[in-house]
Amino acid sequence: MRIGYTLSCEEFSPAALLEQARMAEQAGFEGFWISDHYHPWLDAQGHSAFVWSMVGALSQVSRLPVTTAVTCPTVRIHPAVVAQAAATSAVLHEGRFVLGVGSGEALNEHIFGGPWPGAQVRQEMLEEAVEVMRKLWAGGFVDHRGRHYTVENARVYTLPEQAPKVYVSGFGRRSVDLAARIGDGYISTKPDADLVRRFRERGGGQKPAQAGFKACYAASAEDAARIAHQRWRNEALPGELSQVLPSPRHFEQASQLVTPQMLTEQYALGPDPQRHLAMIEQFAEAGYDELYVANIGPHHREFFELYSRQVLPALAR
Repeated sequence: MRIGYTLSCEEFSPAALLEQARMAEQAGFEGFWISDHYHPWLDAQGHSAFVWSMVGALSQVSRLPVTTAVTCPTVRIHPAVVAQAAATSAVLHEGRFVLGVGSGEALNEHIFGGPWPGAQVRQEMLEEAVEVMRKLWAGGFVDHRGRHYTVENARVYTLPEQAPKVYVSGFGRRSVDLAARIGDGYISTKPDADLVRRFRERGGGQKPAQAGFKACYAASAEDAARIAHQRWRNEALPGELSQVLPSPRHFEQASQLVTPQMLTEQYALGPDPQRHLAMIEQFAEAGYDELYVANIGPHHREFFELYSRQVLPALAR
């Protein structure tokens, strides 16, 4: 299983993200996820760098593969524009770029004031958006009049030698089936073997399956739980809240119900390499091909030292 590093645009400045990318490559990580949000989930995270600027900058500091995790090409940005951005990114990264896509969250996509569609409509929009992008990547002028999108006399001139791969995020049965049908790969954040199995059985076959989890290095597990709770307690919210809450202040309100103890099973917390290895093993047993780790908080040099000296060598053995 390939182990990569997640660059969290919600939590760190552009300069900090590029420095983390350099350290991650030196530590032995093998690729990057990078988040694509308009807002952070919580004000404590504090940032929202524009992903396409960051993807371009990454091409100048690293030669590792990059996947957006994930872009929503349906509401905030028209798929024809995402197609151009992804094509340029693939050229800059010399084919090492993957466009990860999903049906989005109201937090990032509702900003123009339009209605937020239900899940089934969002998945219809995502499927048509991927169709539009692949038409544009095929070259030539494109006219498209579909249920959700219109494209007229559009051509992406700067194209990579091969069209970008599109990996599709999915957490429920319908979204996993969509990923299997239209995706070149699958993306999740759950160590759930049933989801991976469904993706493969519904048409995904041996296409790559990626996942990610969050860690937090600190001097103790207790300190790590405190930092993670301050900055990322939103990920412990249940059900569909992450898709429908419209602003960081609503996530602040809802996540008051989350305690630090609730994060201990979801995150790899503290300096003990066995905690991190145990989390990685869960995803390996679920059948993922690639796994991306995000470190919460300020202790990145210590995190990369832990992984370069103890975690990644243990996995290699």
